[in-house]
Amino acid sequence: MVNTVLRRAALVASRPLAHTASSARAYATPSQEPDPQLNGYPQLPYISRQYLPPRPWQDPLMRRNFGDTLPEQEEVLSMWGPDIPPIAPQAALRQLLIAFAGFATFGFVVKKYVVQDPPAIRREYPYSGLVQELGGLEENKAREESLVE
Repeated sequence: MVNTVLRRAALVASRPLAHTASSARAYATPSQEPDPQLNGYPQLPYISRQYLPPRPWQDPLMRRNFGDTLPEQEEVLSMWGPDIPPIAPQAALRQLLIAFAGFATFGFVVKKYVVQDPPAIRREYPYSGLVQELGGLEENKAREESLVE
């Protein structure tokens, strides 16, 4: 029963539209050769429990039977591990960039076409913006007088 469920989970995990942990984290998948650090502990497949169906288990919350051997990466592969993204990261990034472009376009349109120009001309000061009169610092400079005729 466990083998059929794991086979079914492997089929669900290998769907082309779903983003699988094995495709995103190829560096974290265990190799086929036995790991010397496990010291004979079984190397179970790197399949998240979130891909498994909730029904045929003794513990449906954790999606496992009591007494089953836990994988080495149980913290990552359990139901309490990181959630599997429902869409691929490339699609999420594309949607986020489209949203940012929409906000920027909306802001540009509002600033360019909706916000009115001020009804009065802003005041300008002679003598390089009254630098000497305001204390001589460039930071104190008011608006310089322009030679618009």
